[in-house]
Amino acid sequence: MSKFDDAMDRCVKQMKEQKIPVDRPLLEKIGKSLGPSLYSRDASLVAAAQKSELETIKKNFLIKKLGCKDGPELDKALAKAVKKIGQSRRNKLRPVFYYLLVKDLKKENKYK
Repeated sequence: MSKFDDAMDRCVKQMKEQKIPVDRPLLEKIGKSLGPSLYSRDASLVAAAQKSELETIKKNFLIKKLGCKDGPELDKALAKAVKKIGQSRRNKLRPVFYYLLVKDLKKENKYK
């Protein structure tokens, strides 16, 4: 099994634990878009407790990558993703977090 498959299996496991429906092809496309950061322990996790981390995700992923307009709906989507994974869960896998944002904002077409 490849490192990519291992990383995706960890994501699927986390999603199942949190009762998040999994669209594996979409999850894999999001994972591939993360490049080598997917394999770095630090970069593969979202530090959701850090406001600066969420601002970076909003600016670089939601606005630049997905083409969203800045506004309160982006902050709501970020808060919803944090809550869905679980605020007490320390390790929020970046592909899972981004997956939740993509689904919530209905931006799946960016990964077709």
